[in-house]
Amino acid sequence: MKTIYILWLRQIKRYLRSKSRIIGSLGQPLLFLLALGYGLGPVFKQAGQGNYLQFLAPGIIGMSIIFTAIFSGIEIIWDRQFGFLKETLVAPVSRLNIMIGRTLGGATVATFQGLIVFFIATFAGFHPVNWALLPLIIVVMLLVALLFTALGTAIASRLDDMQGFQLIMNFLVMPLFFLSGALFPLSDAPGAIATIAKFDPLSYGVDALRILMINVAHFNLATDFAVLAVVTFLFLAVGSYFFSKIEI
Repeated sequence: MKTIYILWLRQIKRYLRSKSRIIGSLGQPLLFLLALGYGLGPVFKQAGQGNYLQFLAPGIIGMSIIFTAIFSGIEIIWDRQFGFLKETLVAPVSRLNIMIGRTLGGATVATFQGLIVFFIATFAGFHPVNWALLPLIIVVMLLVALLFTALGTAIASRLDDMQGFQLIMNFLVMPLFFLSGALFPLSDAPGAIATIAKFDPLSYGVDALRILMINVAHFNLATDFAVLAVVTFLFLAVGSYFFSKIEI
């Protein structure tokens, strides 16, 4: 447990000490939130869909989490190039504990990022229907963050090129985000997109956030939690296996 805690704490300290990282990672979510929320708001309202900013905010929070979580995997490649990973792997501790500590740290950072976007969205005009559900909202954020941090760890464990990792992540993250229903209602989407969204784990995270924040559902909360839990466990298992096979 000490190994897990130390590696978790390292991730948190690196995040808190990098003010530029915190501010820079807010740029894209804020652009989507404000530009789309206010720019397309009148169109969404004219279509009889209500307040677009209310609908959009949970999706942008999900976007902030997935980008932060999945790109945390790049730290594995960074640590490999600068020797820290070698020092960690030769220590007399379990590689599983190392992977869990790093993953929990990355997931915690991504959850912090999601919470920052959540509170910024409230200043921009977003109003959750029930503030008492905030603890459950944080649980969903953490579950989504764990899922995609584990995915980023699994992919980074098989790569040693930082540029290659970024290209693969962009190729993977953008479809996951745009096909999750974060920007549009899946109930009105074409059949092909709605079908693809069912295989996108982020769809269930965004749906769970919408249910808890604005009481709008496409699936249902039990299904969302079940899918997120199963896929998170699967990705953690795959990430643990690939991390155990890293050679320095």
